[in-house]
Amino acid sequence: MLKLDNHLSGRHFLHIPGPSPVPSRILRAISYQTIDHRGPEFGEFGLKVLDGIQKIFKTKHPVIIYSASGTGSWEGALVNVLNPGDKVLFYETGQFANLWWALADKIGLQAEVIGKAGKDTWRWGVDASVIEERLRKDTQHEIKAVCVVHNETSTGMTSDIAAVRKAMDAAKHPALLLVDSVSGLGSADYRHDEWGVDVTVSGSQKGLMLPPGIGFNALSPKAIEASKHSKIPKAYLAWDEILEANKTGYWPTTPSTNLMYGLHEAIDMMMAEGLDTIFARHQRLAEACRRAVTAWGLENQCQDATAYSPVLTAAVVPDGMDADVLRKHALQKFNLSLGTGLGKLKGKIFRIGHLGECNELSLMAALSGTEMSLGAMGYKPKESGVVAAQEFLK
Repeated sequence: MLKLDNHLSGRHFLHIPGPSPVPSRILRAISYQTIDHRGPEFGEFGLKVLDGIQKIFKTKHPVIIYSASGTGSWEGALVNVLNPGDKVLFYETGQFANLWWALADKIGLQAEVIGKAGKDTWRWGVDASVIEERLRKDTQHEIKAVCVVHNETSTGMTSDIAAVRKAMDAAKHPALLLVDSVSGLGSADYRHDEWGVDVTVSGSQKGLMLPPGIGFNALSPKAIEASKHSKIPKAYLAWDEILEANKTGYWPTTPSTNLMYGLHEAIDMMMAEGLDTIFARHQRLAEACRRAVTAWGLENQCQDATAYSPVLTAAVVPDGMDADVLRKHALQKFNLSLGTGLGKLKGKIFRIGHLGECNELSLMAALSGTEMSLGAMGYKPKESGVVAAQEFLK
């Protein structure tokens, strides 16, 4: 038997920015007996889930549910609305923006990556004016889609998607707007319809509090129309058969039945708490975490105060300290998992997740373990981050 939860005493403090801790209520739902995914009970259940997930995305339009990770949903978004060789504009905000454009390149699209000139784009949110300027130059409308990351988990930044849509409209450019909100959905305010997004990509393992394994594409009518003319080869990821089957609560292939039980329960929990209350809770915990980082004398990887993420905080370690050594100590000594630095930030930052099923005391435990680990590394904080966070939270 696997021993993946075998610790000497106490609970494991999972404070990476996803996968996030799975509430017991959701785990119990996932454990229900699997039913016939072609039977009448499942059809009724499927319709409930599809209706519920629309509320989370704040859309009246279809939401595709894949048995896939966020990466699979990235690919689903691209292959359903584009054609081989199409030009796609990506705005770089960190590792996940880069991975998305690398995927686009692999499937035969022409990816162009932009960012604000003279700025380290891994420290600042999306500057919509840069997108507008680039689109105005594309007088032949060769760019078919603009891809941005709503919440960049690698750097702790949340970008203004409404401003991106406004910039695209100001440029009078017909490109589709594709947004990655894998880590933002359910943790940071997100409005698919109101913000004019054509495809929103997300996943189950972050703000939705589920294990990995479910991916999403929230669609617009414009995206659905574009999908009818897409020539990129696809089968499993194709929307058409899924949309047709979903009309009666079914899927053309075998869905992740038990994970969907969990999704149903997560939606129930989130609607009971209220999305605005959830977003306010995340903002409150994020501010407490940032105050702790400042008190320690560490720098926030995000330098844009308007883009601070409510999902996680990325802290830059002092010169001479290896963030992964700090993380190893926190895990071994305090049973605390902190997020690693990704890409060019490996060893330079650690990330504290405060998303999903997180409250004041669970955050305080993470901050306490981090502060003690910093001390074990020989670092003397300017002040106690634990006290700074307590003062704010109380």
